[in-house]
Amino acid sequence: MSIDYSKIKTPCYVLDEQLLRNNLQLIKSVQDAAGIEVIMAFKAFSMWSAFPIVTEYIPKATASSIFEARLAYEEMGSKAHTYSPAYKKDDFKDLMSYSSHITFNSLSQFETFKQELEQHCDHVSVGLRINPQFSDVETDLYNPCAPGSRLGVIASQLPQKLPKEIEGLHFHTLCESSSYDLEKTLAAIEEKFSNYLPQVKWINMGGGHLMTRKGYDTAHLIELLKKFKQKWNLHIILEPGSAFAWETGDLVSSVVDIVENSGIKTAILDVSFTAHMPDCLEMPYQPQVRNAQMEAIEGRHNYRLGGNSCLAGDYMEYWSFGNELQVGDQIIFEDMIHYTMVKTTMFNGVPHPAIAIWNDEKGLKVVKKFGYGDYKNRLS
Repeated sequence: MSIDYSKIKTPCYVLDEQLLRNNLQLIKSVQDAAGIEVIMAFKAFSMWSAFPIVTEYIPKATASSIFEARLAYEEMGSKAHTYSPAYKKDDFKDLMSYSSHITFNSLSQFETFKQELEQHCDHVSVGLRINPQFSDVETDLYNPCAPGSRLGVIASQLPQKLPKEIEGLHFHTLCESSSYDLEKTLAAIEEKFSNYLPQVKWINMGGGHLMTRKGYDTAHLIELLKKFKQKWNLHIILEPGSAFAWETGDLVSSVVDIVENSGIKTAILDVSFTAHMPDCLEMPYQPQVRNAQMEAIEGRHNYRLGGNSCLAGDYMEYWSFGNELQVGDQIIFEDMIHYTMVKTTMFNGVPHPAIAIWNDEKGLKVVKKFGYGDYKNRLS
């Protein structure tokens, strides 16, 4: 049964429960076949109303802040694998209470909190993020191994012997990548950090493993992980983000007005690219629109789609439609549940889309509506 879009009041993010379950089943099958641990990254998907579904398959998460760690503890019922580029002293005690693993970005941060860790070493496993200085990610904004990166310790900065408290290593080099990209990264890890792998118990291979994308070679991923695990006798952790919610839902909007300037038609919507789809502008990428083609095509009806903020650049181009757009028409942006939704803002005070879950048997359930109070209470 497909989503009944006629029942959706726009703007609204709509998660399809069955599509989410399909992804979760695949992710768990990789975990079980490879004999590793997969945890969910909140930075890509933190829609906690869906956590009861997620925890049926994957019970743990990774956090990058005190708030994310607390969310894992309160809404998933498990302590987080926590990593942050820098921890603040005011947060650290609470952070330890919400975390099973804490990974440091630098040795100086580890030394800063070493004494506090000694008091909690019975329930917190300590890790260190490393930087192999290798990544295939082409967009610098998403490349954690770009020259001069602040993320992770390079091999030349490490002592021959790691501090005894450090039980794990963490790296993150991928972004919506393939298992073959991971294979190249692991070769770089072995080249630069082989001296340190026997010194630890676990290795976290970060996120960016887009195993739910069509065409992803999951068999290759499984074999790659099994061989690395056997060779180095390490517990392997993956923390994919996008893979969990990849192609599981849409942002449903409506046309509010149509304007024309210099022969260019723009359909102005009740959503904003800069506020509600910021990842499109940051990556950048042009999202797929239902029943439209992502280019101007002669003989079809071509439009820019514009947001409802006052930012001049709050638009993208072009999409072509088989029919002229009319005020009130729905515009459905596909695959908008991962990353985009967690980055939204209330810039310009534009109304924030509601959040809903579609269940094939129960229909549409709106789990969150945003109002003036949400906007006002963000600032003072």
